[in-house]
Amino acid sequence: MRKITSVKKLLKIRQKAKKQRKKIVFTNGCFDLLHVGHIKLLKKAKSLGDILIVGLNSDSSIKKLNREPSRRDKDDKRPILPQKDRAEILSSLESVDYVCLFNEQTPLKLIRSILPDVLVKGADYKMTQIVGREEVLENGGKVVTVPLYRGKSTTQLIRSIVKRYTTC
Repeated sequence: MRKITSVKKLLKIRQKAKKQRKKIVFTNGCFDLLHVGHIKLLKKAKSLGDILIVGLNSDSSIKKLNREPSRRDKDDKRPILPQKDRAEILSSLESVDYVCLFNEQTPLKLIRSILPDVLVKGADYKMTQIVGREEVLENGGKVVTVPLYRGKSTTQLIRSIVKRYTTC
């Protein structure tokens, strides 16, 4: 089974899951420099259903995102790992069933296509900020936020590495 897949294949997977009354869970992110916070989010997301689909921001999507004023702590050097590597890493995780890249700044198009039963994001998002929330709720699904793990972020990881290896 190939875990890294296209929207077209996800639609078939979604149809089959519906027939089998399986619950589709969706989350998304950049997942650059995977850390324990990511792992805990993915495990929790998987526990909320039968099939976990991860929408992965493509390299170009991340570049677009990092130009936004609200993301001043990011820079144009991101992502550190290319999309192919990030997708491969995610697909190797037991909790992840499928990975699908998207090029837009948000996964809204992808969410509208697959209409998951459960949409999961980290608790750093207010419920009203969660992209796709309305579509999922209107379709009878639910939206869940998962607690963050203090001190666990890619930005903090990068800062820690830079500090450790530039101080003599």
